[in-house]
Amino acid sequence: MVTLNGESLTLEQVAAVARGGEEVEIDAQAVRRMRASREQVERMAEGEAPVYAVNTGVGYLADTRISAGDIAALQENIVRSHACGVGEPLPGEVVRAMMLIRANVLAKGLSGIRPLIARRLCSLLNRGVTPVVPSRGSVGASGDLTPLAHMALVLLGEGEAEYQGERMDGAKALAAAGITPVSLRAKEGISLVNGTQAMLAVGSLALLDIEDLCEMADVACALSTDALRGTPRAFDRRIHEARPHPGQLASARFLERLMAGSEIRESHRTCRHVQDAYSLRCAPQVHGAVRDAAAEARRIFSIELNSATDNPLVFDGEILSGGNFHGQPLALALDALAVALCSLGGISERRTDRMVNPMLNEGLPAFLASHPGLESGLMMWQVVAAGLVAELRVLATPASPGSITTSGNKEDFVSMGMTAALKLQEGVKMARMVLAVEMMAASQAIEFLRPLKTSPALEAFLSMLREYAPVQTKDGSASLAMGAVSRWLAGWRGIGKPWDTAQVEKT
Repeated sequence: MVTLNGESLTLEQVAAVARGGEEVEIDAQAVRRMRASREQVERMAEGEAPVYAVNTGVGYLADTRISAGDIAALQENIVRSHACGVGEPLPGEVVRAMMLIRANVLAKGLSGIRPLIARRLCSLLNRGVTPVVPSRGSVGASGDLTPLAHMALVLLGEGEAEYQGERMDGAKALAAAGITPVSLRAKEGISLVNGTQAMLAVGSLALLDIEDLCEMADVACALSTDALRGTPRAFDRRIHEARPHPGQLASARFLERLMAGSEIRESHRTCRHVQDAYSLRCAPQVHGAVRDAAAEARRIFSIELNSATDNPLVFDGEILSGGNFHGQPLALALDALAVALCSLGGISERRTDRMVNPMLNEGLPAFLASHPGLESGLMMWQVVAAGLVAELRVLATPASPGSITTSGNKEDFVSMGMTAALKLQEGVKMARMVLAVEMMAASQAIEFLRPLKTSPALEAFLSMLREYAPVQTKDGSASLAMGAVSRWLAGWRGIGKPWDTAQVEKT
């Protein structure tokens, strides 16, 4: 059970709920805070002073006063009018993450909504009702209005949702799950749609995947280094302690650990080869920089998970309008992660090329074919990786500088954070496939060095890998194997990784 209090939600908890189906509840203290702020909103809604989105219109219409009798209708109209997204729906795990983070923001007690609303979001999560949320339509300020509106629409018994594998009307989904629709009151509509939770949901899950990709990249590099009979001397801790970037140190330590005990390494320890190409020798520096970019994104996302991002916010006796909904901190981090992914994929493709390229893979057959000429071997594998990296480069083009004025020029500088998030989501898939190709190529190359073995940790990993991609002894389509390996790698945190076992550590 994940307990939401608006202060302590973690990325790992987001994944546990979004991907693992963990149940959710609202902390009792958070409920008391929410009730206190709700009382303030109800008092102010009855007063004469204009309060944004409580008794006024929104956006450009903020100066339009709403009569007391229409305050509740205003809130439901906000949700309905903002639910105009287009494009393919967001993945269910992203929508679940979005609902969770939104409920946590409401639990801070600064939004002025009834606890019922946050609890109802928890009910959707706990009973498996997932709103259908179109992926396009947000510019990242005033937050992710459109995606959040589609989420909120289901609370009203409208829109569409998925329940037990079936897509249906929101009202039908709620009825099937035994959930009663809500009627919104003052400020509750704006509190549901105003915030950064869509881009943050996409970004949070993508970041966890990128952290896994960093480890995958080190494993792929270790395999490729042995396949090419490279030297791990460049991973010596003394080199990296002389330039102690945290990610670089972590990557170098992991590479040394992965390659410990390799027979292939011992077989050429006294050769005249002094140093390897950058894609091998500088892997800790490149992979480590990506690790550091991910660490900075984790810092930013962790703050945002527990931040009040709607507008206005309710403080002691006062409701203040501000701009915490603006997605710029996230947009910049999401763009930086896309650039980092391009580096991770790019250096991986270069290692794949070195293994298949007959001008570079000294001692290995051309394109790792059993019968070069008669067979093309892995020639096209590198082409596939190159095509994926080309897409990664396009996806690395920043979205955050692309502000377009909206809402009658009231919202005259927006973050484009959701665009950055959606690009990153695609980039993760591309980078994972590039690494899958490298791992498969290294697996093939190492077979040509038998009976020598790589390290115990890597041999154990290869045994798992070959369940999805057996060694090819003749030409054949590799598409299905590439897809299978990529899907397997997507569950990286659940893989029983051999370097985590005491036996391999002892070896």
